[in-house]
Amino acid sequence: MNKTLAKTFLIGTLPLFMHAASAADWYPSPYGASDEIGAANLLTPDVVRQAVTLVKTGKTYPLAVPVDKSLPAYRHRSFQLYNVQVGQQAGLSLGPNKFTFNDELVNAWTGVGTQLNGIGHIGIDNVYYNGNRAADFVSVNGVRKLGVEKVPPLVTRGVVLDMTAHFGQAIVPGGTEFSVKDVQAVLKKQGITLRKGDVVLFNTGWLELIGKDNNQFLEVEPGIGMDAAKWLADQGIVAFGGDTWASEVYPSPHGKEEFPVNQYMLAKRGIYNLELIDSRALVRDQAWEFLFVLGQPLYVGSTQVNVNPVAIR
Repeated sequence: MNKTLAKTFLIGTLPLFMHAASAADWYPSPYGASDEIGAANLLTPDVVRQAVTLVKTGKTYPLAVPVDKSLPAYRHRSFQLYNVQVGQQAGLSLGPNKFTFNDELVNAWTGVGTQLNGIGHIGIDNVYYNGNRAADFVSVNGVRKLGVEKVPPLVTRGVVLDMTAHFGQAIVPGGTEFSVKDVQAVLKKQGITLRKGDVVLFNTGWLELIGKDNNQFLEVEPGIGMDAAKWLADQGIVAFGGDTWASEVYPSPHGKEEFPVNQYMLAKRGIYNLELIDSRALVRDQAWEFLFVLGQPLYVGSTQVNVNPVAIR
């Protein structure tokens, strides 16, 4: 066996083999062969200024779910927070004013809870956005390209599509695929026309399962299929997501492919994924469009990170 092909990088317990996918028609990126931010290039000052005009009441909506060790997470992922009272556990305090403090240590995967999945997170046969091969930029200490620290603040128009009303169910059944017609029907009902730079979020009621049926929550989910993904990408959106853990229909109703929509959106189109977005308050207020604001933690070398986006209307 060729020694170069046999060499692997170990990321956790997952080997990334040195072979790469054959040349494809999805790279180099239309934003340039060296681009690392994909659809975030669409967030021009004009897009931001237009989004700011959506603010009429000043009401804010946090879009994240609280994170603790009981939150269901994909496969191997977990979260554990420890409070470490350095010195205080031994009965010590600092200075004559008896200064004490709490300190926290988190041992967790960055993909637990509401998260931004960057375009370096999902690949196709170890080739990622803009033709970047894992062998060239992935190491056990993180990625040298496509990290979340490269992503600019996402400040733009957000749109939430209420799929529960469309399907007439408080929780859209797992495995339900959203077609282009479904998406267009909800947009028309809510009086929205998509435009370049939008963040598009889907409300499915799926968060209602957390703590009640965690197994169902993780085993299946409703979401967009490939046709809807392609249509959304062609509208020039910068990110897609919703209240599920993968933001696409799962399992795939068209075969045994694993997360083909994420592969298409992130690797091929450079469009970001926002998972476990809590849009329930937006839907209750019928706030179908809003100013979306996200400044993610700049974890150098990470391809995903916990976030708490804010909607303002």
